[in-house]
Amino acid sequence: MLKMLLRIGLVFLLFGSVASAQVEQDTTYETEIETWRSERTARLTSEGGWLSLIGLHFLKDGDNTIGSAEDNDIVLAAGPTHLGTVHLGKYARAKIQINPGQGVKVDGVEMLSADLADGRKNAPTLVTAGTMSFYVIERGGKKALRVKDRESPRRRDFVGIDHFPIDPSWRIEAQWVAFAKAKSVPMKNILGQESRAMVLGKVVFEREGQTFELLPLQDSLGSPLFLIIADETSGEATYGAARFVYADAPKDGVVILDFNQAINPPCAFTPFATCPLPPAENVLPIAVRAGEKDYQGSHD
Repeated sequence: MLKMLLRIGLVFLLFGSVASAQVEQDTTYETEIETWRSERTARLTSEGGWLSLIGLHFLKDGDNTIGSAEDNDIVLAAGPTHLGTVHLGKYARAKIQINPGQGVKVDGVEMLSADLADGRKNAPTLVTAGTMSFYVIERGGKKALRVKDRESPRRRDFVGIDHFPIDPSWRIEAQWVAFAKAKSVPMKNILGQESRAMVLGKVVFEREGQTFELLPLQDSLGSPLFLIIADETSGEATYGAARFVYADAPKDGVVILDFNQAINPPCAFTPFATCPLPPAENVLPIAVRAGEKDYQGSHD
């Protein structure tokens, strides 16, 4: 009888130790996700974050007068009334001519003219005037001015991000299947523009008795993965167009997909972003109740 009681006590002790370790592990994981969420919010609400966007203006060939006055070709939501002229010339090269006395700086230096690099190779040329700034980007083969204001109403009136409860089961060890040859996949953005992306492999995992294969974007072998997804919560609990999931590069044939870190694209917060849409392979026929919910503040 004594031996039986000792055995029972040992079983309970072992069970209690395992349960305690699991609780500690879950608590540590929740702390990591909460820390990650705080860092995500800090980036989003920073002076140069997505909430500071106040404009996206595509350039026409030739001269484009810019400023906050209504008689400009491009009317800015902030800044000098007649800032100057951006000329889009041969080979889509952009150059700015600044009107004197506007207090405008180019990469931190006051000047009256400068070439505007679009940032595809290095950092874009930054034009600033007070709290407003802009730089050139390329989307769908067209050049545009992306305009920001660190005192924008969206940044000022940010209401925070809602999340699904943290669920460790949505941290998934997926299999990495490299393609023998990179695949070219058509990608559309929210403006309807289409481009092609090279995909080097796929991530495969099981959930709810089904097998799923997702196509991630990757700059090169060994670089982090970027997944654009949609699921049955899209357009209801989550943003309708897509959510983003980032993952470290595959290691020993494994990719850690953490859907608790699924985030809203910039378009959920501002109409001045050009977010990509998920390829058909990344539209999941299940509800991913993890990560960020749709933003409840102003994004129109």
